[in-house]
Amino acid sequence: MAAESQIPIASQGASRRFAVRLALFYGASFGTLGTHLPFFTVWLKAVGIDALWIGIISAVPAVTRFTTLPVVTGSAEKRYSLRGALIATAFLTTLGFSIVGTQHRTAAVFLAYAATCCVWTPVLPLTDAYALRGVARYGLNYGPLRLWGSAAFVAGALACGLLVDIIAARQLIWVIVAVAVLSATISLTLEPLDRANARTTAVHGAKALLRDKGFLAIILTSALVQGSHAAYYTFASINWQASGLGGLTIAGLWTLGVLAEILVFALSPRFTLAPALLVVIGAVSAVARWLISAQEPSLAVLSVVQLAHGLTFGLTQVGTMNLLLRHVPTHLMARGQGYLAACAGLVSGSASIASGVVYGRYGQGVYYVMVAMALAGAIVMWLARHRLAEHPALDQPQSAASGG
Repeated sequence: MAAESQIPIASQGASRRFAVRLALFYGASFGTLGTHLPFFTVWLKAVGIDALWIGIISAVPAVTRFTTLPVVTGSAEKRYSLRGALIATAFLTTLGFSIVGTQHRTAAVFLAYAATCCVWTPVLPLTDAYALRGVARYGLNYGPLRLWGSAAFVAGALACGLLVDIIAARQLIWVIVAVAVLSATISLTLEPLDRANARTTAVHGAKALLRDKGFLAIILTSALVQGSHAAYYTFASINWQASGLGGLTIAGLWTLGVLAEILVFALSPRFTLAPALLVVIGAVSAVARWLISAQEPSLAVLSVVQLAHGLTFGLTQVGTMNLLLRHVPTHLMARGQGYLAACAGLVSGSASIASGVVYGRYGQGVYYVMVAMALAGAIVMWLARHRLAEHPALDQPQSAASGG
């Protein structure tokens, strides 16, 4: 990847503007997620939604990832306007959460939230696609841009955690709306990118993506390795609390994982290994992490294991994005991100359901299922590494970037 110093001076200012504005948008978008994930269900309970419907409503984002999300990303690509799609989805997301906040009846909340998720879940895949196009154009690195999303997620969750003791739980939805407003406002500052020249090439290439074994290996491996975190995301806090750990300790363990993830993103420009090998290392690290987690480790060991999140999630993400950058033509990046998100949604949703069943019977033994998923991902990527190194998808040059 070209260094910024190799870009003409006239373009360096544009490169910096692109990087700063994208980093701000990543931060605001993940800030919305960071306020939503821990406390949206608290708001649902506060407005009188029963436990059964809270579970159903919470499943909506996963469903939209493999239903409406690929349609939105594909539509953005056909119209050659990632930037326009990001602005539209960011503002519609704000409007959607504002409407959700005014509803208290179960059916109304469900319908409003479902409609909101149809435009909200595509935001991050569209942002990654937009980022990779900018990375290809300006010779930037993905990791240092993406780390601001992780940092903002932590900040959003901590801020909402403080506010929950200050404001009524029924008002938490407006904290989510406020951060969504910030995200929508920042989306207006995103830099436009070049437009593609030929619609027919994009349409043909989109069909060819799903016939390309290298691309399928990328999205399947990512889905398996990232999906292997399902039991961790769902049951780690529950299990740690049952083991006698306090709330502050549990929060500290989660923070350790995200800090390790941020560090990996920050250092990623220095990585010299092939992206496929980075993904394999991330997958093997996940195998080791879940094996140790299944043994109910002590707090000291658990703290070290949490630092492995930088490898199991962060390194896998960096490797996957760099593989897509090398293997998928930039004018097809939105479609590629949509397929990746759809595959991840199917796998992680299935893994979450399966982990609930297994955890109910075997407790910590659920992590052995996650071991099998991560190991399968490592094998798929190891077998595909030569294909990915030698045969870029569709034989399209990365310089054919289309626009935002």
